[in-house]
Amino acid sequence: MSPDADVIDIHPNRRQRILMLSWEYPPLLVGGLGRHVHALSVALVAAGHDVTVVTRHTEGAPIEEYADGVRIVRAAEDPVTFPLATSSLLAWTMAFNHTLTRAALRATEADSYDVVHAHDWLVAHTAITLAEHLDLPLVTTIHATEAGRHQGWLPEEMNRTIHGVEHWLSTASGRVIACSGYMREQVTTLFGVPAERIDVVANGVDDRAWRARPRAVASARARFAGEGPLIGYAGRLVYEKGVQHLVDAVAQLRGRHPGLRLLIAGDGPYRGELEERTQRLGLGGNVHFAGFLDNTQLPAVLGATDATVVPSLYEPFGMVALEAAAAGAPLAVARTGGLAEIVEPGVTGVTFPHSDPSALAGAVDQLLGDEVFARRVARQARRMVGQRYGWATIAANTAQTYAVARREHGTTQARRVAELPSPRRAPVIPTGNLLAVGGAAC
Repeated sequence: MSPDADVIDIHPNRRQRILMLSWEYPPLLVGGLGRHVHALSVALVAAGHDVTVVTRHTEGAPIEEYADGVRIVRAAEDPVTFPLATSSLLAWTMAFNHTLTRAALRATEADSYDVVHAHDWLVAHTAITLAEHLDLPLVTTIHATEAGRHQGWLPEEMNRTIHGVEHWLSTASGRVIACSGYMREQVTTLFGVPAERIDVVANGVDDRAWRARPRAVASARARFAGEGPLIGYAGRLVYEKGVQHLVDAVAQLRGRHPGLRLLIAGDGPYRGELEERTQRLGLGGNVHFAGFLDNTQLPAVLGATDATVVPSLYEPFGMVALEAAAAGAPLAVARTGGLAEIVEPGVTGVTFPHSDPSALAGAVDQLLGDEVFARRVARQARRMVGQRYGWATIAANTAQTYAVARREHGTTQARRVAELPSPRRAPVIPTGNLLAVGGAAC
């Protein structure tokens, strides 16, 4: 395609044919990425675009189907993919990308596409292979970074390799989508992608789906609250989510708010340490670990809280803050990452510096000690979610990125070859030789 091709004809409101790659998609959901890809795909279809999602197969799901207007092609695992004779995530990812590539090529036998859209590093080899093989523009959404998750410290070979794959995928993409201004800065700083090639497109939320009926909210309140206020947390139980600081804050808050309870909805590898910490602080009667709650339960639970807290150390966007706001919960969030762009202090919630239990306790105190204030910021936050984060808006912004990527495709291809450093000259990619072999294998 020449640099001037389709400059006039490409418009984001006209039908575009998107080949979407994601390692998770309903009914296989591991985290928030699968829900994001599903909602975005459905919204793009509703806007008049054609979307094919190529994803991982799961037991009981068809290899191919149409659902919600989206064509879904699932890649069945090869006989040796699971279980592998190793626990290596990197080995599994390489094997998965082989079968994902074949499934995507099968999808292209029946349809043609205008753009490839990749979601995170787990599909990098397939995404780059398809974009080059089909001569299509590649758009990548970087939902999080390995360096960000570890606060810039990459302790193991696996962490450094993932960082390297993220670098490769970002620089090989015609355009990159970041969910927040914070993430755009990260992608620019970590991977050297020029800011003008990165579009900030927020994550979306279906605010209607998070508005529980009053009866359901009352039932959740009766189930989880005690005689005092109810604080909520929802999310994975991993160190970077900062739940340990929330538990420490409860030790300070319970003296000021008799009968206070903290409900922790979620699971993860850090749960055991959090439970031990709770017992060590004598908070057994104040903290309840509810485990994983799905989207049919969470709206009522969040809506029942007097404050929902997002204490993350690292948060590229902060989806749970939007969901809690849509549910009607007063928000107290760490002033970090994308969270700082969502919550305006005193207007749509309260904020505090991350990793500071005393400051966290003080922020929650603002909500628990002034019910009128808490309800006012909760109403403002719910209104803000509906106005700024609806999926129709997110889909329109994403379609705009596709249109720009298609217009730039000719010059991007030339720039991609010129800009990518050789592995030996790339100080931020210590595993460059391994990545070069991995790319060639696909």
